Order: sequence, then C-alpha cells, then structure tokens
Amino acid sequence: MNPLTSNDVLRPGPKGFKRWTQQLFFAGMPYVFAFLRRWKPVARVGKMVLTSRYDDVREVFLTDPVFGVTYASKLDVIMGGEPFFLGMGDTPRYRHDVAAMRKVVRAGDLGMLAEQAERRAGVIVAGCGGRIDVVDGLVRQVTFDLFSDYLGVPWPASGDLRVWATRLFEFQFADGGNDPALRAEVDVIAPALRAHIDAQIALRKSAPGKDDVLSRSLAMQAAGESGFCDVEIRTALMGMIVGGPPQPPMVVPQAMEQLLRRPEALAGARAAALADDDARLRGYVLEAMRFDPLAPGLPRTVLQDGVIARGTPHEAKVTAGETVLAAFASAMMDPRRVADPRRFDPARPASDYIHFGYGLHQCFGLHINLATLHLMLKPLLRQPGLKRAPGSAGQLSKNGAFAERLVVEFGGG
Repeated sequence: MNPLTSNDVLRPGPKGFKRWTQQLFFAGMPYVFAFLRRWKPVARVGKMVLTSRYDDVREVFLTDPVFGVTYASKLDVIMGGEPFFLGMGDTPRYRHDVAAMRKVVRAGDLGMLAEQAERRAGVIVAGCGGRIDVVDGLVRQVTFDLFSDYLGVPWPASGDLRVWATRLFEFQFADGGNDPALRAEVDVIAPALRAHIDAQIALRKSAPGKDDVLSRSLAMQAAGESGFCDVEIRTALMGMIVGGPPQPPMVVPQAMEQLLRRPEALAGARAAALADDDARLRGYVLEAMRFDPLAPGLPRTVLQDGVIARGTPHEAKVTAGETVLAAFASAMMDPRRVADPRRFDPARPASDYIHFGYGLHQCFGLHINLATLHLMLKPLLRQPGLKRAPGSAGQLSKNGAFAERLVVEFGGG
C-alpha cells in the first residue's frame, strides 16, 4: 500500500483475541483509575509514573521546569528537523513562535469558524439520506474541510489530507510502541506534506488568493515581521494540520456515543440544538466528552528530580528521565474536586474539565475547539427520530486510540 495515495484513514487494527483484549483494557481503565485514586494516587506502572488525582494532574501540567513535554524527537522527524513550539520548553523561542501564530490565528475568527462548522455539518446531514457514520461521514469530513480552508492548505492533488495528517498524528501522539511499519509510512508522508505546503507557499506568492492563515502569514513576511520566513510558515501550518484536525473525529463521536447511552442527556442535547442554544449544547458535549475523553492522559518527561503532591500522604519523588502520565481522564472523575463525578451534568463549572490540558502547553486550539466541536453535531441532533443504526454499526467501534465507526439514523416518520 502506498501511504501517499491510500484512502484508508486508519491503519488496520488488531483482530480476534488481540482486539478483544485491547477493548477490555480500555473498558477497564475507569475502574483502574478509581482504584488508583483511592489507594495509590501516584503509582509506578512499568517504567511510567501515573498520577490520577485532579490536584496532582494539575500540578504536573503547571510545573514546566520539572515536567517537560515529550514531543520533540518525533516532531523533528515530521518537521524535517525544524523546531515547532509544541516540542519546546518555556523558552524565548517558544513564546516568540506562539505569539507569531496568534497574529494569524485570531480570536476574531471564532465566529466565522463556528458558523462554517455548523453550516458544513448541516449540508452533510441534509444529504446523507437519514443514515450517517458520525466518525468519517460527518465529523472527519467537516473538520478537514474546515481547517484546510481556514489554514490555506488544500488537499494534495494525488493524496488524502485526512490520511496524511492522521498517520502523522498517530506517530506523534499514539505510537507508544514505536511501530516500525508506522515509521516507514511517516518517512514517506512527512516530506511529501512539507513539499505540498512549500508548493502552496510559492503559489500564493504569485497569486495571493483569499484571506486565510497562509495569506496572513505571507503578509506578515512581506511586512518584515519576525517568525514568518518560508520554513517557519511551513512548520507552523504543518503543526496545525497534524495536531488539530485528527482530534475531533476521535472525541466528538465518542461524545455522541455517550449521549446515545443516556436518553435523558440525548433529549437535553437535542432540545438545546433545536432551540439554537449553542452554549447549552456545548455543555452537553463537553460533559459527554468527560465520560470518554480524547486520551487517558498526557505524558511528560521529568527534567530534574522532583516531588509530586509534596506534603500529602501520597507525596512521591520522581527522578530525572522518568516519564509521568498525567491522567486527566481520571482527574475529571476525582470526587475530591469534581462534585458527584458519575452524574451527567451539562451545567458543570469549566474548572471540572481538563480536556485541553493546563498551563504552558494547554491546547493551542482550545478556543477553536470550544467554538466548533458541539456545532459539528448540532444539525444531526436536530433531526427527528435520531437513533443508533441496527446491529454493530450502531455501536461505537474503536481502532486503538481512534474512533472508527458510529452509524446513526433519523427520520422515517
């Protein structure tokens, strides 16, 4: 299979007994987290230190001098050795590059992105004939079309941007075993995506085109602004493509699955969608995500010897070089900080959620996510008779960390 021309967004997943054990592992994780929160809040699991309580997870995210991000080595592969702020510590270069991105990815765009997300989802739902796969047919299509247009990076002429970005995302964030087969695909896709973006930069210099992140970046370059040479523009756009669009097709269908499991919550979300109460609808989707978030946690590398939960009965030393998993999925279920955490409550305070991290490396797309994720489901939730499709198609399936399929139906009188 040529990864540059493949249309298979996800690589083939495990089958048979291996698939069953993988599903069992993920299904059992909430119970393991509950045990750890109660009895061993900072636990060594193999070579990893796992933190499971809300306060300890926040401490890890907020203590950058001790707990650094782990992304630099794989980002070097993806970016061809060019630095991207996601892999940096709290340095002047980090703050410079983030500030540069905020000059072209603007708060004033949020309304437009929200409108576009809802409109694109509405067109897809209207044309689906009353049956749709929420993962690939709805959320993935909306997300990649939306971000491709916003960033100014069209799909490659002979490739599938969904495949390229998702494969690179998997390598960067979901390849704990360092799969050599995945690396082989990345070694083909990453230079191809870099060349594709380079070609778009050259094209736009001769034909500026519409207002988007690429055209704004080139305008900054022409004005002599620091941080906008061609390579810096390419690296920033590539980082946004790899780190952004692959995520909503993972977590939004998972939220839909959680709503389908709770008829009362589904009815509430539908009522909010029908009433155009987008703030209330966002509350339903964020709360549904809490029951099946994007990932169990995020890793951090211990940069210097330190202590987690100092002064508490579970205070634990960590040593430079160790990896700490800040289990935000567990933290959002910690009754010490989240009131009645097993209750579905769409009106929870924002402080109950750690979907997008904390501190220096809080998700760069935080506000875009808050503006758009719920609206990708809104047109679907407005449909009468919304229900699961019969059989296994109507049950959310996963392929490792990725949502794979969830088919729903609506209408029918």
